[in-house]
Amino acid sequence: MTRIGVVTFPGSLDDHDALRAVRLSGAEAVPLWHASDSIDGVDAVILPGGFSYGDYLRCGAIARFSPIMGTVIDAASKGVPVLGICNGFQLLCEAHLLEGAMIRNVDQHFICRDQRLRVETVDTTWTCAFTRGQEIVIALKNGEGNFQAAPETLKKLEDNDQVVFRYLDNPNGSAHDIAGITNERGNVVGLMPHPEHNVEALTGASLDGAVFFHSAIQFLAQTV
Repeated sequence: MTRIGVVTFPGSLDDHDALRAVRLSGAEAVPLWHASDSIDGVDAVILPGGFSYGDYLRCGAIARFSPIMGTVIDAASKGVPVLGICNGFQLLCEAHLLEGAMIRNVDQHFICRDQRLRVETVDTTWTCAFTRGQEIVIALKNGEGNFQAAPETLKKLEDNDQVVFRYLDNPNGSAHDIAGITNERGNVVGLMPHPEHNVEALTGASLDGAVFFHSAIQFLAQTV
């Protein structure tokens, strides 16, 4: 059975939701602790949403130096799939596993809504079960989700097909309507919306979030 780890940092809010989403997808959910330097031999890692270390200094800036992140960075360099959700996306940028940065939403307000996205690439571990151009609905909740990057970085992301999701009605001012990106290898993906909240009818407006987890399981099954 595929083993997917979810890291808990001080201030994580959505770690248990992510663990539940992993279980519902049919994989083994493995809790991981920020102060450990081990990822317990998992097949993939999720950095969940929340407010790691209270978002002091910058979102994800302190969590980036947690003991476990050295191991996560090393694993990602070897091809282990890593998904950063909201605060996890911010953390991936702070750890330089992804390019760019998040700043305050353009209207300075916290956003909490069901968000329409377009899938821009399926050439990643976490999106291979989607269809390019597919429109999905995923829960969004953030105050610093405004993705920005230098013009040359944005051009690189576009030219290399590294924009994974785009907002269909940009709620936070993100450059190029970017809601999520990937690294060049396609094993590290970060996005601001929360797929773990869209895996069952009771709590989500759609079941589109489940496809993220099924994608990882499908990809890993093909690489064994």
